[in-house]
Amino acid sequence: MTNEVLLEVKDLVKHFPIKSGVVIDREVGRVKAVDGVSLTIREGETLGLVGESGCGKSTLCRVILQLTTPTSGSVTFAGDELVGRSRRAMRPIRRQIQMIFQDPYASLNPRKRVSRIIGEPMEMHGIASGRDVDTRVRDLLDRVGLQPEHGDRYPHEFSGGQRQRIGIARAIALRPKLIIADEPVSALDVSVQAQIVNLLKDLQSEMGLSYLFVAHDLGVVRHVSDRVAVMYLGRIVESATASRLYEHPLHPYSNALLSAVPIPDPKANVARERLVLDGDVPSPIDPPAGCHFHTRCPWATDVCVDDDPVLRELKPEHVAACHHPRNLQSH
Repeated sequence: MTNEVLLEVKDLVKHFPIKSGVVIDREVGRVKAVDGVSLTIREGETLGLVGESGCGKSTLCRVILQLTTPTSGSVTFAGDELVGRSRRAMRPIRRQIQMIFQDPYASLNPRKRVSRIIGEPMEMHGIASGRDVDTRVRDLLDRVGLQPEHGDRYPHEFSGGQRQRIGIARAIALRPKLIIADEPVSALDVSVQAQIVNLLKDLQSEMGLSYLFVAHDLGVVRHVSDRVAVMYLGRIVESATASRLYEHPLHPYSNALLSAVPIPDPKANVARERLVLDGDVPSPIDPPAGCHFHTRCPWATDVCVDDDPVLRELKPEHVAACHHPRNLQSH
């Protein structure tokens, strides 16, 4: 890992309009899926992004890739601004940023053989053609732990873990600098999850990849991430190095997520104090005033209802948006 910033996201916003009307559509509200997110990823680094379902993680990934046009904000990759670029201008950038999707079956074309799924991007970007494509596809299949003959089969002939390996092979075919992994192991069995996580770490070491690793399972994120950002209702509420966040989480939401992660020692697991949140995530159409988390926070006070906390550094390399942070005295 270097100190060179590869991806920088500043004040990124994506609101989806809600319209009503038969003859004339009029906007009656907005879904605030991403609401002012800022983050950075350095070369060779893995940033873990965690949060409950519906907090905006997948939308953020799509906006970073410009698959969905942002409402406002900036996305800079290797010094180049991506927001506002045409589809043609984005094409060379897409070679450098690839994505691994959550559903390893829906993300693969069921009508194409695996060799075509992996080889087509190389032809489209002019990296290889003819027999050279076949050679590279076989090498990629071997690199992700599949057999050369698997290239002649269709996606439905594989298990979930094997399909995800195919998706990974397609993602690394163009030798990108950044891979956005949107919950790449959540649909897989636990034993297969470990295999895929280890594969991603090996590929990072071999190819110098950077990852934005999205998940709701903090146990998985801990093993792959250099830094972790916690997202709630479209916003980053805490960010720190993985070790700092897991040992001394500052935001009550991070504390709640970590208390739900089982630990290996059964006695310690039973004895520890758990923070159980009440209710569900509020609607992004009408988020609570002040701190968005105050409706579920056991430590909320009047200031949390009235004032929206800003993301600020409370410890070295550890930022949080909270009026009543926890574990400030811990070292």
